[in-house]
Amino acid sequence: QVQLVESGGGYVQAGESLRLSCAASGRTFSSYAVGWFRQAPGKERQLIAGLSWRDGSTYYLDSVEGRFTISGDNAKHTVYLQMNSLKPEDTADYYCNFGPGIASIALAESWGQGTQVTVSS
Repeated sequence: QVQLVESGGGYVQAGESLRLSCAASGRTFSSYAVGWFRQAPGKERQLIAGLSWRDGSTYYLDSVEGRFTISGDNAKHTVYLQMNSLKPEDTADYYCNFGPGIASIALAESWGQGTQVTVSS
């Protein structure tokens, strides 16, 4: 079974940056799409960035576009989320996952523990 381990979260001030990592054991992403999600307290988990390895297409939630960048290293089985100009509203637990296409990642049954991001004003 594939295990996903997210890391890189932390406590930062507004305007600062973080880079999240998602390492997958025993899985290459070359045939899949990968995505980053976040879940704020009291809210549902939401896709914020996606990357399709097949055609290189990307997706970003409007509120993060231009500030966040998803990328990956298939050889290392790792996906990254570079987050710049962080805002207090970015505070959430962040998760990664993969699926046949960007739109289907949210249907994944197994999720990692996530990594917490707190942005202070």
